Amino acid sequence: MKKFILTIIIMTSVGTAFAQQINMEKTFGGYKFTQDGKNLKFTEIVDIVKNNEDAYKLAKSAKSNYTVAQILGGAGGFLIGWPIGAALGGGDPDWTIAGIGAGLVAISIPFNSGANKKMKKAIEHYNSSLQNTSSIIKPQYRFLANAKGVGIGITF
Repeated sequence: MKKFILTIIIMTSVGTAFAQQINMEKTFGGYKFTQDGKNLKFTEIVDIVKNNEDAYKLAKSAKSNYTVAQILGGAGGFLIGWPIGAALGGGDPDWTIAGIGAGLVAISIPFNSGANKKMKKAIEHYNSSLQNTSSIIKPQYRFLANAKGVGIGITF
């Protein structure tokens, strides 16, 4: 019986210790996501919210949008930088390539914005589910003493 009570106490303590909120901080161009002071990448957030179906779907969609934005933005930046490098090096730059690159960067902006909005929603869903879970299960511990001995009472 003592082992059972100890197991229950440990399980409730561990369950609440790992259910930590993800914090969002507004930055220029999006959000910064942290948990326990550690910066989180989109991939890490997707792994954290796996247990919450709604948050997981939103986070996966946000990660997909983010990946598209990164590919388009990176390719666009390269295409912009190539003619600039040629001009600085004394060559004959092809500014059409830079224009195409600027177009790719412009196309990446809505994808990046959508990714940030979806990830913000996913984290709001995840954090609200943690609050709901913690409010449902609130164990109360009592020390009991009677003629048969001393013990701990747990009420859920």
